[in-house]
Amino acid sequence: MEIIISNSTDTPIYEQIKEQIKAKIVSNELKENELLPSIRTLAKDLRCSVITTKNAYEELVKEGYIKNVPSKGFYVAKINKDVALEEQLNKIEELIDKAVIIVKMNNISKKTLNEILNILYEENK
Repeated sequence: MEIIISNSTDTPIYEQIKEQIKAKIVSNELKENELLPSIRTLAKDLRCSVITTKNAYEELVKEGYIKNVPSKGFYVAKINKDVALEEQLNKIEELIDKAVIIVKMNNISKKTLNEILNILYEENK
Protein backbone atom coordinates (compact mmCIF):
# COMPACT_ATOMS: atom_id res chain seq x y z
CA MET A 1 0.00 0.00 0.00
CA GLU A 2 1.56 3.25 -1.12
CA ILE A 3 1.35 6.13 1.35
CA ILE A 4 3.37 9.30 0.89
CA ILE A 5 4.40 11.22 3.98
CA SER A 6 5.31 14.87 3.62
CA ASN A 7 7.58 16.60 6.12
CA SER A 8 6.86 19.96 4.54
CA THR A 9 3.35 20.23 5.95
CA ASP A 10 1.94 21.04 9.38
CA THR A 11 -0.35 18.01 9.17
CA PRO A 12 0.73 15.35 11.68
CA ILE A 13 2.05 12.13 10.15
CA TYR A 14 -0.70 9.97 11.66
CA GLU A 15 -3.28 12.29 10.06
CA GLN A 16 -1.56 12.02 6.66
CA ILE A 17 -1.63 8.23 6.94
CA LYS A 18 -5.26 8.22 8.05
CA GLU A 19 -6.43 10.51 5.26
CA GLN A 20 -4.61 8.55 2.56
CA ILE A 21 -6.06 5.25 3.75
CA LYS A 22 -9.53 6.82 3.87
CA ALA A 23 -9.09 8.06 0.31
CA LYS A 24 -8.05 4.57 -0.82
CA ILE A 25 -11.15 3.10 0.83
CA VAL A 26 -13.51 5.68 -0.66
CA SER A 27 -12.00 5.19 -4.14
CA ASN A 28 -12.35 1.40 -3.71
CA GLU A 29 -8.60 0.90 -4.09
CA LEU A 30 -8.91 -0.83 -0.72
CA LYS A 31 -11.93 -3.10 -0.72
CA GLU A 32 -14.31 -4.18 2.02
CA ASN A 33 -12.82 -6.90 4.26
CA GLU A 34 -9.34 -6.41 2.78
CA LEU A 35 -6.58 -7.02 5.31
CA LEU A 36 -4.42 -3.97 6.01
CA PRO A 37 -0.72 -4.14 6.87
CA SER A 38 -0.04 -4.67 10.55
CA ILE A 39 0.77 -1.60 12.63
CA ARG A 40 4.42 -2.66 12.81
CA THR A 41 4.71 -3.48 9.13
CA LEU A 42 3.19 -0.16 8.11
CA ALA A 43 5.47 1.72 10.51
CA LYS A 44 8.51 -0.08 9.09
CA ASP A 45 7.44 0.56 5.48
CA LEU A 46 6.83 4.26 6.19
CA ARG A 47 9.88 4.61 8.45
CA CYS A 48 7.83 6.10 11.23
CA SER A 49 6.92 5.24 14.80
CA VAL A 50 4.63 2.33 15.63
CA ILE A 51 2.71 4.80 17.82
CA THR A 52 2.09 6.96 14.74
CA THR A 53 0.58 4.11 12.72
CA LYS A 54 -1.35 2.92 15.79
CA ASN A 55 -2.88 6.38 16.14
CA ALA A 56 -3.85 6.43 12.46
CA TYR A 57 -5.51 3.01 12.70
CA GLU A 58 -7.31 3.93 15.94
CA GLU A 59 -8.75 7.04 14.30
CA LEU A 60 -9.87 5.02 11.28
CA VAL A 61 -11.59 2.52 13.59
CA LYS A 62 -13.35 5.37 15.45
CA GLU A 63 -14.53 6.82 12.15
CA GLY A 64 -15.78 3.44 10.95
CA TYR A 65 -13.44 3.00 7.98
CA ILE A 66 -11.62 -0.04 9.34
CA LYS A 67 -12.27 -2.69 11.95
CA ASN A 68 -9.93 -4.50 14.33
CA VAL A 69 -10.36 -8.25 14.46
CA PRO A 70 -8.48 -9.40 17.58
CA SER A 71 -5.55 -11.72 16.84
CA LYS A 72 -6.13 -11.30 13.10
CA GLY A 73 -5.51 -7.65 12.26
CA PHE A 74 -7.18 -4.62 10.76
CA TYR A 75 -9.63 -4.94 7.89
CA VAL A 76 -11.47 -2.45 5.70
CA ALA A 77 -14.98 -2.03 7.14
CA LYS A 78 -18.19 -1.85 5.18
CA ILE A 79 -18.93 1.84 4.71
CA ASN A 80 -21.45 3.95 2.91
CA LYS A 81 -19.28 5.16 0.01
CA ASP A 82 -21.60 8.10 -0.72
CA VAL A 83 -21.33 9.41 2.85
CA ALA A 84 -17.55 8.90 2.86
CA LEU A 85 -17.17 10.66 -0.50
CA GLU A 86 -19.32 13.55 0.71
CA GLU A 87 -17.04 13.92 3.73
CA GLN A 88 -14.00 14.11 1.46
CA LEU A 89 -15.70 16.62 -0.85
CA ASN A 90 -16.51 18.83 2.14
CA LYS A 91 -12.84 18.85 3.16
CA ILE A 92 -11.83 19.76 -0.39
CA GLU A 93 -14.35 22.61 -0.45
CA GLU A 94 -13.00 23.98 2.84
CA LEU A 95 -9.43 23.97 1.54
CA ILE A 96 -10.38 25.55 -1.78
CA ASP A 97 -12.41 28.18 0.07
CA LYS A 98 -9.30 29.15 2.05
CA ALA A 99 -7.28 29.31 -1.17
CA VAL A 100 -9.90 31.51 -2.86
CA ILE A 101 -9.82 33.94 0.07
CA ILE A 102 -6.02 34.23 -0.25
CA VAL A 103 -6.31 34.63 -4.02
CA LYS A 104 -8.85 37.46 -3.68
CA MET A 105 -6.90 39.21 -0.90
CA ASN A 106 -3.87 39.32 -3.18
CA ASN A 107 -5.70 40.21 -6.39
CA ILE A 108 -4.60 36.99 -8.09
CA SER A 109 -6.69 36.08 -11.09
CA LYS A 110 -9.01 33.10 -11.30
CA LYS A 111 -7.02 32.03 -14.35
CA THR A 112 -3.82 31.88 -12.27
CA LEU A 113 -5.61 29.91 -9.56
CA ASN A 114 -6.84 27.43 -12.16
CA GLU A 115 -3.34 27.11 -13.61
CA ILE A 116 -1.93 26.36 -10.16
CA LEU A 117 -4.67 23.80 -9.51
CA ASN A 118 -4.05 22.09 -12.86
CA ILE A 119 -0.28 21.92 -12.28
CA LEU A 120 -0.71 20.47 -8.79
CA TYR A 121 -3.31 17.99 -10.00
CA GLU A 122 -1.05 16.76 -12.80
CA GLU A 123 2.01 16.50 -10.52
CA ASN A 124 0.16 14.32 -8.03
CA LYS A 125 -1.13 11.64 -10.40
